[in-house]
Amino acid sequence: MVSGNLFHCRKNSWPPDEYISKSTLQLFDFDSASPPEQAWRRKLNGHANLLKEFSVTFVEAIKMVRLGIRLWSYVREEASQGRKAPIDPFTKEACKPSASQGVPLGGMGSGSISRGFRGEFRQWQIIPGTCEASPVMANQFSIFISRDGGNKKYASVLAPGQHEGIGKAGDSGISSWGWNLDGQHSTYHALFPRAWTVYDGEPDPELKVSCRQISPFIPHNYRDSSLPTAVFVYTLVNTGKERAKVSLVFSWANSIGGISHLSGDHVNEPFIGEDGVSGVLLHHKTAKGNPPVTFAIAACETQNVSVTVLPSFGLSEGSGVTAKDMWDKMVQDGQFDRGNFSSGPSVPSSPGETLCAAVAASAWVEPHGKCTVAFSLSWSSPKVKFLKGFSYHRRYTKFYGTSEKAAQTLAHDALTNYKRWEEEIEKWQRPILMDERLPEWYKFTLFNELYFLVAGGTVWIDSSVVGKKMANDHDELVARIKEDDIKATEAKVSGRGEEVSRTTTTTTLNDFSGVEFDDEENSTSSSHVSEDELMVPLKSGYTDRSYQTYKVMDPGNTEEDVGRFLYLEGVEYVMWCTYDVHFYASFALLELFPKIELNIQRDFAKAVLSEDGRKVKFLADGKYGIRKVRGAVPHDLGTHDPWNEMNAYNIHDTSRWKDLNTKFVLQVYRDFAATRDMSFGVDVWPSVRAAIEYMEQFDRDGDGVIENDGFPDQTYDTWTVHGISAYCGCLWVAALQAAAAMAHELGDQEFAETCKSKFLKAKPVLEAKLWNGSYFNYDSGSSSNSKSIQADQLAGQWYTASSGLPPLFDDFKIKSALKKIYDFNVMKIRGGRMGAVNGMHPNGKVDETCMQSREIWTGVTYGVAATMILAGMEEEAFKTAEGIFLAGWSEEGFGYWFQTPEAWSTDGHYRSLIYMRPLSIWGMQWALSLPKAILEAPKINVMDRIHVSSASTKFFHHETGVRRIATKAKCFGDSVFNCAC
Repeated sequence: MVSGNLFHCRKNSWPPDEYISKSTLQLFDFDSASPPEQAWRRKLNGHANLLKEFSVTFVEAIKMVRLGIRLWSYVREEASQGRKAPIDPFTKEACKPSASQGVPLGGMGSGSISRGFRGEFRQWQIIPGTCEASPVMANQFSIFISRDGGNKKYASVLAPGQHEGIGKAGDSGISSWGWNLDGQHSTYHALFPRAWTVYDGEPDPELKVSCRQISPFIPHNYRDSSLPTAVFVYTLVNTGKERAKVSLVFSWANSIGGISHLSGDHVNEPFIGEDGVSGVLLHHKTAKGNPPVTFAIAACETQNVSVTVLPSFGLSEGSGVTAKDMWDKMVQDGQFDRGNFSSGPSVPSSPGETLCAAVAASAWVEPHGKCTVAFSLSWSSPKVKFLKGFSYHRRYTKFYGTSEKAAQTLAHDALTNYKRWEEEIEKWQRPILMDERLPEWYKFTLFNELYFLVAGGTVWIDSSVVGKKMANDHDELVARIKEDDIKATEAKVSGRGEEVSRTTTTTTLNDFSGVEFDDEENSTSSSHVSEDELMVPLKSGYTDRSYQTYKVMDPGNTEEDVGRFLYLEGVEYVMWCTYDVHFYASFALLELFPKIELNIQRDFAKAVLSEDGRKVKFLADGKYGIRKVRGAVPHDLGTHDPWNEMNAYNIHDTSRWKDLNTKFVLQVYRDFAATRDMSFGVDVWPSVRAAIEYMEQFDRDGDGVIENDGFPDQTYDTWTVHGISAYCGCLWVAALQAAAAMAHELGDQEFAETCKSKFLKAKPVLEAKLWNGSYFNYDSGSSSNSKSIQADQLAGQWYTASSGLPPLFDDFKIKSALKKIYDFNVMKIRGGRMGAVNGMHPNGKVDETCMQSREIWTGVTYGVAATMILAGMEEEAFKTAEGIFLAGWSEEGFGYWFQTPEAWSTDGHYRSLIYMRPLSIWGMQWALSLPKAILEAPKINVMDRIHVSSASTKFFHHETGVRRIATKAKCFGDSVFNCAC
């Protein structure tokens, strides 16, 4: 809990009146047109500097040369198959990253488009796993103003003319437009999921303009938050003495980024819809067999606002209507011809031709009067197709269907519902924004870091069942299965989850003659799932019977079925739901969309009990292993065939990693403790047991603590660990306690006793091996960095406290270690203005053992700050986290707003932009406002209720394999690569 007064609190560091005149703010003080008190702000003429990427040292390069050669070869091999490797450091984007990002558009999981703070539409992620970073400069808002009977005119694109490709004289493209905005008196204000751009007398000194961008990201709303749409509400205030005719134009290219607009066969058509909503549909035929996309741009006609359209224009001389013609028409008439609505679909575009459209909304604004004009943008790409062929329907199709006309309905509903969305957003954000105990920078950074759940690459499908193969992908599936032997493990179990027998089979294509292939038009969401039931014993008090049946989530219940959700580790590390990173980021989903979080955990729970016996070459050492080992938590859910082909990461054999299984147990218990969802607990419990039992093999000497194996066998995958380590050892001890508590809650008393006994044995060993009087050593080895101060050494304690469990160590040790981290890892790096460096030697020098030991990880820093809050060290916590804000988000920083990287070096050079882990700032908010179920947990100490009998001293590490799994653990639908329970 946060104390009454935070020492490190700057309440007025970003006041809006430093960016906008007070008189202008007063003019917009209605209808949410004025930007909020707390927001991230920039002037539109601010320079968007190019970002500097990290580089490895000569010594690091020598160490990684063999890995680099193998990785290069793997990247080329994937490219030859038309696929992008999950990690490809060799291929660079043509558009160099710059400090230009802003709040992205749309909800989650339906493709995203980002919008820079200066107004450009960029970072296109319509196709899963593909990010087109370059802006499409034809996509603009422009304004045309006429006063005094047309004798006084202003016309300008509402973006400063500082972009590449602008300024070519004499052509018929967008260079012919009026790029007249200086941006000195125009400002951008961001508070995700909304943004405000205020034009304070630009281009007309007597017209104040506010543009409010709204997207339907609404916590706990699993319908509207899936919608691919956004609204732009313009508020016009005329401060002059004469009426003004104001026309706003929204222009849009038929493109999904990159050079997709040049592929040809694109068609535009105008529409007139209900409630005055009119606009243009832009039907885009994607390349490489990807599903088509339809855009809708629209405006709402009212008593004072008239809407006209230009259904098609081009960017070159050969076009029937050019961009120059469009601009000249608006300058002259302030509107397009009404007859354009009846023009019908355009002729399909030719290859190499860019097809654009525009919507104009015109209104008279009286002297000292006000007017509101609303536009919407929507995009409908109903089908998700992954490169290895499986196809699904996006979640929004559950409500809007799969027709091309869905984009029109989405655009309409956005314009009629946005006020309700804003009310819900404000209701959600208000308590945090009004909390005077919190620093201002924290409030808006907390919300703005959520950009990743839209712009980080997300897929949200409409069914809780993984879909079947589409018919047109049959040949690829056949070819793939022919190449591989698939090893399936089937276990027969008793009602208590104890294994009776196990059968392992190796399967080839001939064994799958009965596999069903859907035809192209069928939705995968229609696949039926049986209502399998899982029976486990429950502790007394929950039921008067010894066994209670709980149903797994019923997909037929629309209240419960929130679909399946994927999000990338990052736009540069293209792996879905990377689990060691989700450990940090998951606090955001648990807080805001808990049903999605529980479903992700269910996916991994099923994966634990699966095995994929196909051979994989691991690039770090060149050795071969199998893709997925039974009992091991996968690193990720895959890249090109998620849910069905997991572990796209192939640098190391992650079945030997020491943090994935423990993180699974800790996340599951935290989610279970916070939601008290007994059905969830029952669903995943067999996998929790399996995950704990699997880890026993890594306790080499039987002292109760797992050992690392002398390679980077955890999330720090270049940082070698020897023996017992602070990071993995702490996670292991925490996982034992969590498993014991969960076993007790679910009535598995034998396993509860076993885990508690193991915990009581392991804890003193961990302390004896690593505690040095002020912090826990990096590891128990004898290397030069074994005594390093690791910022993340108390990750297990973070989760323990976040879950309401008793602390792992006494209060002195926890606070002493955190104080050491604060004094060394935080404050010795530019006075605490950059975050916490991962490793620091006791002599105060940065640990330069490897690339990652010398990096500052943004998400880890937030996690450390959360741990400090839970330990009662609020001042140190906010100072630690503020370093990420100062280095990444402030005007004096390095320019990483809305693209927070995984890491930066002490000189500010980034690694992996737009990354998942910084969502861990929501771990801080979790610590500040623990849910009631967690707050009450210390009063009911579950561990004290577990009686350890003499029989429980017989541990399970002498048994082979995973001994117990659950009956009907609900494997992945039609996947042939997983266990056949």
